[in-house]
Amino acid sequence: MALQTLLEPNHVSSTSELGTPPISGLFGPIEISPSVFPRYPYPGENLAPMYPTFPTTYEPNLTGKCPVNFTAMSNVIDRTASDCSQPLAALVGNVICCPQLGSLLHIFQGYFSGNSDKLVLQNAVADDCFSDIISILASRGANITIPTLCSVKSLNLTGGLCPVKDVVNFEKIVNTSKLLEACSTVDPLKECCRPICQSAIIEAALEISGTQLTINDNRDLVTVPNHNDPLSDCKGVVFSYISRKLSADAANSAFRILSACKVNKGTVVMIFLLYELFLSFCWTEFYKCNANVTSIISCAYIASSVRFSCVLELFMME
Repeated sequence: MALQTLLEPNHVSSTSELGTPPISGLFGPIEISPSVFPRYPYPGENLAPMYPTFPTTYEPNLTGKCPVNFTAMSNVIDRTASDCSQPLAALVGNVICCPQLGSLLHIFQGYFSGNSDKLVLQNAVADDCFSDIISILASRGANITIPTLCSVKSLNLTGGLCPVKDVVNFEKIVNTSKLLEACSTVDPLKECCRPICQSAIIEAALEISGTQLTINDNRDLVTVPNHNDPLSDCKGVVFSYISRKLSADAANSAFRILSACKVNKGTVVMIFLLYELFLSFCWTEFYKCNANVTSIISCAYIASSVRFSCVLELFMME
């Protein structure tokens, strides 16, 4: 029978002792002070492949010419800095970093104009604010080259060629109740299949851009632009208006879902291409072998299964 030695409170053992687990009850997590985080012993050399790294943060050097309290958007800025961190931005830019950076710019545009009737920034202020945004992101660990990686610039904050850039005229032209109802809560499972918010944004952008719709020979809706096509710039204005009306977190969630639909659309297209190839193969084999009724039924059953898989994949996208 093992004997357990009772130790006095001030006893210090000279040998290693294993801790005994608690007999009963719950105990809290072990707290570790940041001062005991491991430090790499060879600072002059490259880190070991599996050695944990933490982004270096510092105080950003701002222009002082952008009249915005960036603290109010701290959550979205931190999210963007994390999604665009130095080692990841170049690898997953189009999928993660660039959609989040675009969302941040839309939210900033709406927040900046929140106390005025404007939905965009003037060119000079846009340059300063854009510089400050990138500086803040870099100071929190983001890749400094993200403007190039994501093809964004200060002009994205100005409304570009869009003819409507103020709240008064925007609300005269656009059914804002319909727009906000469609985009206040975006369902990640339904939006990619049956776009609601995306359709409302495009409709509003078409209305304020003055772009006309026509029907081509294939009975598809197409746009007929004016001398200059302002549709893309007007979509930015619509995003700015939505950002004014929603909280930063709610707007960011909605915009990221819309971006995810664009990213995942390629997956669905590929699945339906495979489906069409399968049907072609199926009927080729049918004619080649002069298949009987049973073969036709089998082929139709498999084709239906593939079609169901395509629909399921479409609905499961986020």
